[in-house]
Amino acid sequence: MSTIAAALQTLSLLVPTAVWAQDAEVLSRGAYLVQITGCAGCHSPRTEAGEVDTSRRLTGGEHPIPAGSLGRFYPPNLTPDPDTGLGTWSDADIVKVLRTGVTPDGRVVSSAMPWRTQYRDLDVADAMAIATYLKSLTPVRHDVPTPLPPLKSAMP
Repeated sequence: MSTIAAALQTLSLLVPTAVWAQDAEVLSRGAYLVQITGCAGCHSPRTEAGEVDTSRRLTGGEHPIPAGSLGRFYPPNLTPDPDTGLGTWSDADIVKVLRTGVTPDGRVVSSAMPWRTQYRDLDVADAMAIATYLKSLTPVRHDVPTPLPPLKSAMP
């Protein structure tokens, strides 16, 4: 048995089974909520056929989302990458942005993310489950393109 395997086996004896079960339940709930709220639809690159690229799910969108007079932006990377994703955010930071639309640096996110109409009503436990799930993902470095200016009106 390797040293790492032996250490994990010893650790598993020290941590009550109920803790592991609870963590698995929270992760499962978070994964479910991320799936049904459609996070991947915006926060993932697309294939040439226009489908979500499941191999790069939640690593940030590469299709611009209109934000009115603010221009067009690209949905950010939701993996815990410290440079291009949520890696420096705490669980509380993720819960806050979901429920209030305010990022750790004080920026208000676009209403294209439905925090004003849907996520603000999330139970704190559900928002925390989403945060726990997102923080459990494999970090993927993926810079999304910089925002674009608003489209020019076709009207004179």
